Amino acid sequence: MASTRRKSVTFNTARRCKGFTLLEVLVALTIVALALGALISTSGSHASSAGYLKQKTVAHWVAMNEITRLQVEKAWPGKGDTRGSTAMAGAEWYWTLTVNETEDDDSRQVEYRIYLDEDREYSLTRLVGYLSKPDATTALQP
Repeated sequence: MASTRRKSVTFNTARRCKGFTLLEVLVALTIVALALGALISTSGSHASSAGYLKQKTVAHWVAMNEITRLQVEKAWPGKGDTRGSTAMAGAEWYWTLTVNETEDDDSRQVEYRIYLDEDREYSLTRLVGYLSKPDATTALQP
């Protein structure tokens, strides 16, 4: 009779441990939902940052191209602010050029601020360069 009793206890214990309770399933689903939510939030933040960095990089290229254009043309811009725009990478980039004198009469400081909007409310990048005064014999004529 003792052996029969053992079989029934073993059978009942094995029967009870075959699956998860409803509470265990709900806790597991809650953990998975929180993890997926964090993953989606991180992915969205990463995509947004990548787009911003792309815009900032292209804006910097626009500024470098504009300063290079002034150097190649051997331009000697007057002091003050100038506004303009440049097309690059499928977009129109708006810039503001500020020219300042330096302590040396033969050089000028040029500062480009690049904007994506025509109202020029938020600058994506700022680049400062210096130009040497061109010789009268080497300056290009328009």
